[in-house]
Amino acid sequence: MTSSEQIFNTLVLPYLNHAVRTYESGYASVGDIDAAMRFGCGYPKGPLTVVDEIGVAEVRDRLAARYAETGDHLHEPAGLLDKLVAEGRSFADEAAAAGDAAAPEFKHDIGKVGVVGTGTMASGIVQVFAQAGYEVIFVGRGQDKLDGVIGYITNNLDRAIAKGKGTEGDKDALLGRLTGSTEREALGGVDIVVEAIAEDLELKLQLFRDLDRICKPGAILATTTSSLPITKLGEATGRPQDVIGMHFFNPAPVMKLVEIITTSATSADVDETVRALTANVGKVGVSAGDRAGFIVNLLLFPYLNDAVRLAEGGVELATIDAAIKETAGFPMGPFELLDVVGNDVSLAIQRELYGEFGEPGFEPAATLVAKVEAGELGRKTKKGFHDYA
Repeated sequence: MTSSEQIFNTLVLPYLNHAVRTYESGYASVGDIDAAMRFGCGYPKGPLTVVDEIGVAEVRDRLAARYAETGDHLHEPAGLLDKLVAEGRSFADEAAAAGDAAAPEFKHDIGKVGVVGTGTMASGIVQVFAQAGYEVIFVGRGQDKLDGVIGYITNNLDRAIAKGKGTEGDKDALLGRLTGSTEREALGGVDIVVEAIAEDLELKLQLFRDLDRICKPGAILATTTSSLPITKLGEATGRPQDVIGMHFFNPAPVMKLVEIITTSATSADVDETVRALTANVGKVGVSAGDRAGFIVNLLLFPYLNDAVRLAEGGVELATIDAAIKETAGFPMGPFELLDVVGNDVSLAIQRELYGEFGEPGFEPAATLVAKVEAGELGRKTKKGFHDYA
């Protein structure tokens, strides 16, 4: 019988270690790592806060025990844990030493926003900007797609009105700020474009070449990709300094997090403007650099992959799900979450991480691959790790 504590040590400790290394590498701040996992995954606490609560020395010692047992580099305690123990410091101390960042300011005027795409993510982003008072031009491949965006937003607003969160007047005003077009040329006068088309690099490269030609000088070109290299999108344009990642989470009107991803070419003014814009539309922005997974996927998916491996070792799915909710306080167990995200999406992200970092422990678990090959993708196909028929 595998205890809840053993499951916690097997799955959550490597996740905490990974978060420590992410901070140790200078990739993201303590506050941004913790905020990313709280607002991107609904976790009650960020991983570095959890390390402090368990105790830095205790986490280090438990990881050392795991490493002695598995020999897996991912379980080897991050060097920073030793340093903090020796100095008697915590991650709260690290955050305090960094100080509070000044509130970001608009370095570019943002009055008119463009969105390319008409799927659920794009529709949600259109709603977010229009709700914050921005005029939004959105572009899709046909009138039926444009109508779908208006329908999605109208349904959301009608539900809000039914709950007493808004009026018909508010709805009419918001819809009045929207303009749909089947022509990308309509984006010529916008101050920022957010791209939310399919996760296909070649399609996005073609789009960014087009946006470079169409959009006025100084317009910011943003992508909401969750996994593709933003640097390459910038290189497809003559203005890489204006290209940035603005990774919203689905559904965009509900989820609070936006990962703001800069490349080595992104200008400081563009970065600060996008951080100010993110705050202005009521979202929590976290900053990171352009590498696979950003913050949330980098920390989340190896943990999910580890859970699949644990199940392959004979531990019941329901036992793992229940133990994680009980010991870590996560809102969903790993298999419940995999089925919500979609096993195909999860496998694609895990492959991206394995390809970029080459960690043997990131290789996608065999059962995850088999689920995708069998078409058992999760809730959307009525069967994944659990059965929803």
